[in-house]
Amino acid sequence: MTKVTALREIHETASIHPNTKIGRNVKIGPFAIIGENVEIGDNCVIGPRVVLEGWTTIGTDNQFYHSGSIGCDPQDLKFQGEKSFLHIGDGNVFREYVTISRGTEGGGGETRIGNHNYFQAYSHIAHDCHIGSNVLMGNWAALAGHVTVEDGVVISGLSGVHQFTKVGKLVLIGANTKIVKDVPPFVIVDGNPARMVGVNLIGLRQNGIEAEVRNDIKKAYRILYRSNLTISQAIEQMEHELAGRLEIDHFIRFLRNAERGIMR
Repeated sequence: MTKVTALREIHETASIHPNTKIGRNVKIGPFAIIGENVEIGDNCVIGPRVVLEGWTTIGTDNQFYHSGSIGCDPQDLKFQGEKSFLHIGDGNVFREYVTISRGTEGGGGETRIGNHNYFQAYSHIAHDCHIGSNVLMGNWAALAGHVTVEDGVVISGLSGVHQFTKVGKLVLIGANTKIVKDVPPFVIVDGNPARMVGVNLIGLRQNGIEAEVRNDIKKAYRILYRSNLTISQAIEQMEHELAGRLEIDHFIRFLRNAERGIMR
């Protein structure tokens, strides 16, 4: 059997704890700092001056540009140094100065990030956030603690999301937008205070949602936002007229589970 050598490219100025677990074909740049409990999967690139700390597990094919702070202590006054976690999936890009906090005891103890996300410079993910896959966060966009972001969301630059808020699948949030309530799937919100703009038709097309399904999503949107019904009445009408499609069922389920109220 041929022995496979674990190839790595580690700059001599990098500071790496002896207990750090590093996969194959990992590149680590100058002055990077990697802590004792960090695990790095194969084919990752850790740029100059990146700090990886805490109980942080990183999947494969992730790229960290310079000066990011990943797995740092939560910025939560209740945090008392308890053991908490950050889990990162595969194929993500973290641009310059991105900051991501681990979880807290009050939030389940972990921050979790899915696959193939793109976090632009200076974006921030606070403690106990759960991010899906194929999410894009613009420059200086920030998530407060306990935020959930579903798949395919775009959060434009300088936007902020209030703690404990949920952002539904394929939502587009415009630049400089302040989100303080849950945002249902498939819509566009913009402004400060935020206002509902309409259905994210471009995002739906780009993600392969068929025309017939897009039409049903537009009908659901009109029922919720144009019919003067209460949320419970709107849900009842959607179930009567549109239920049965995965996207509509997801839309209804999101509305039922909204805890902060929804953007209207």
